[in-house]
Amino acid sequence: MSLIEARGLGRDFPVPRRTMFERARTQTALQPTDLDIDAGESIGIIGESGSGKSTLIRLLLGLDRPTSGSVRIDGRDVDPTASARSLHWLRRATGLVFQDPYASLDPRMSAGQIIAEPLRALGIDGDRRARVREVLAQVGLDPEMADRYPHEFSGGQRQRVAIARAIVHRPRILVGDEPLSALDVTVRAQILGVLTDLLETEDLTLVLVSHDIGVVQNLCDTVAVMKDGAIVERGSTKDVLLRPQQDYTRRLLAAIPVIPAGDADAPA
Repeated sequence: MSLIEARGLGRDFPVPRRTMFERARTQTALQPTDLDIDAGESIGIIGESGSGKSTLIRLLLGLDRPTSGSVRIDGRDVDPTASARSLHWLRRATGLVFQDPYASLDPRMSAGQIIAEPLRALGIDGDRRARVREVLAQVGLDPEMADRYPHEFSGGQRQRVAIARAIVHRPRILVGDEPLSALDVTVRAQILGVLTDLLETEDLTLVLVSHDIGVVQNLCDTVAVMKDGAIVERGSTKDVLLRPQQDYTRRLLAAIPVIPAGDADAPA
């Protein structure tokens, strides 16, 4: 049995009427989709903007209600209509890293308070301060930084705080929604190293949404390609990126910018 199982998972959204006489319409964000993710697997979900990647993630995490289909995680049904308390098991099993490390952190809270928030919300007992210091060290920050506030950190440091918050409660599944796209190239490489180490040491299952094919290539052993709300190709990262079977995947990979040889020394 897979750790994550989606069956016929779909999502339609109502289209606002422009006039009172216009018929009600819906727009499909995710076509009925089947998806299995095994424990310990690292899967990258790629596709152009509007292809349904983030919608799929939200449905898997129970953050949105599907129009059709179902999700099971570790053999349990995900019911997005359930109370927050009854979904504690799901929040305990998952950690989420968002795209913008500044917008995702409360500026009124210290880094230590931010990181400890899942422990408090889920009622996890133990020495929370010690756990916060432990995960700060894991993501490459000085534990003494727990008393600092988000504006006192650089962009890369803020994303390390966000990652620490996502793993502090020891989830089985780490979900990243473009977690590196807001960072510059040098910082992105550093955070990529942090994530690589965590996958090796924490036995995490990774679900990663990214436009950056290089990040997917480095972090993920499986790739799913999405187009118009559907998964059009899935396979090992090596096979999909080197030998794509679908025309859309070929076009997507061909659109990746490449710096021609010799241009590296051109004047800025």
